[in-house]
Amino acid sequence: MKVAVLPGDGIGPEVTAEAVGVLEALGLTGLTLTHADVGAAALRAHGHPLPPATLEAARAADAVLFGAVGDPDCDTLERHLRPEQAILGLRKELDLFANLRPAKVFAGLEHLSPLRGDVAGALDLLIVRELTGDVYFGAKGQRINDQGAREGWDAMSYAEPEVRRIAHVAFRAAAAAGQPLTSVDKANVLETSQVWRDVVVDVAGEYPGVTLDHMYVDNAAMQLVSHPGRFGVMVTGNLFGDILSDLASACVGSIGLLPSASLGSRQTAHGTFGLYEPIHGSAPDIAGQGKANPMATILSAAMMLRHSFGLEAEAARIEAAVARALADGIRGGDLGGSHGTAAIGEAVRARL
Repeated sequence: MKVAVLPGDGIGPEVTAEAVGVLEALGLTGLTLTHADVGAAALRAHGHPLPPATLEAARAADAVLFGAVGDPDCDTLERHLRPEQAILGLRKELDLFANLRPAKVFAGLEHLSPLRGDVAGALDLLIVRELTGDVYFGAKGQRINDQGAREGWDAMSYAEPEVRRIAHVAFRAAAAAGQPLTSVDKANVLETSQVWRDVVVDVAGEYPGVTLDHMYVDNAAMQLVSHPGRFGVMVTGNLFGDILSDLASACVGSIGLLPSASLGSRQTAHGTFGLYEPIHGSAPDIAGQGKANPMATILSAAMMLRHSFGLEAEAARIEAAVARALADGIRGGDLGGSHGTAAIGEAVRARL
């Protein structure tokens, strides 16, 4: 089980170190870790945010544990040299097409959500977002229209194979969790969404044990904040998924608790290759101060064990340890507490 650890910038090295500590505390047989530079750290050391050696380390691994990238000192550089290009490059080069974003309100933290407490407590879903297609990657440009006005245009499209492979990821996730699957589209007005819906319905025939329903994206946004408990697993395209996953994250109340996975099509000897990272950024304002909450990165490591190594029991141990730590009052500044990065990591390890 080979893991490429890419700590990155800002608080990335701090939170990643605690996640690695939790993995090591499990005593997993055959686990090997390789560290490599990425982001601004790689730019300064090697002249590029995603140097060839880092990309090769990622390709040679069974999974990637990623910290965060971003440095305000690099904001004026040419775009291809900015730290954020590293994660975009990894997604492209590793063909990471499926983004998995769980959103859950832990018991006792309902007050942090902008939702009413009883509504927030019901939030526990997984959003499966297609990551490499849709309007973000279609043809685009500007032109002068027939009225002589400047006009921007973007082409939205999905081919059947693109929808089929993300649908399989979502159905497998729903089947494993014993949850229903909601496919989100806008098939009443978009031909792209009609193709999406048709393919999802076709794939559903291969998963008779999973209950499938469909929802228009505007209704999905409304239901997510009014009745979040109705969702188990949600699958949608890149544009809608970008918006809905951020909306779900806001409903939780703190991004310091939210992990993510980006899965590819490559199968290893252990499972599906993927890249795992917290959804928060590099937070340069608190970097090096030991204040960052590492729980999102620790939970990302749990997702890695589940999806890339098939270690469900070990993943559940980590998640339960995080839940126990929170229940025992172990909270970082983002949750209104005073525990630092190392103390939170130690608390989770002690509860494994």
